[in-house]
Amino acid sequence: MRIIPVLHNVSSVQRVVDMARLVYSLGFNELVITKAYGAAAQHGIPEAGRIALKMGKSLLVLPDLSDAIELLRPSKVFIVSFEHTENKDLNEFLNVKDNDVLLIIFNGGEPDFMPDEVKLGKTIYIPEANSRLGPIAEAGIILYTLLAGKKVGT
Repeated sequence: MRIIPVLHNVSSVQRVVDMARLVYSLGFNELVITKAYGAAAQHGIPEAGRIALKMGKSLLVLPDLSDAIELLRPSKVFIVSFEHTENKDLNEFLNVKDNDVLLIIFNGGEPDFMPDEVKLGKTIYIPEANSRLGPIAEAGIILYTLLAGKKVGT
């Protein structure tokens, strides 16, 4: 199984750097950043690129989510969204096949995903969370849970 974390809609340098450190430190080989703007585009992406090179990992920067889906051709797309998720059950996405390519998209900014972005995949969220945790915390919980192959909330 290939898991590709995506950080979307981000303007914060610190969020880009923290996401790169988290993703690469958990052992993932690639990170995709889409719709970066402002300081994140000017300073965060170069710093994340430096971290990626130093750790022997890859960083892909694209204009939008549709570009990532078109180029990476995932078998499943999961969008981490508190506001748009009716069923907050992560356990379904733990039932993946060895040959699946998963794109897991985290929102790096405010507001939450736009309705046209939500249509690009299946929305998921952490069942125990009562509000949005922020992209770094969400990524840490979800990516670790996926790596550990554990059921959430058990």
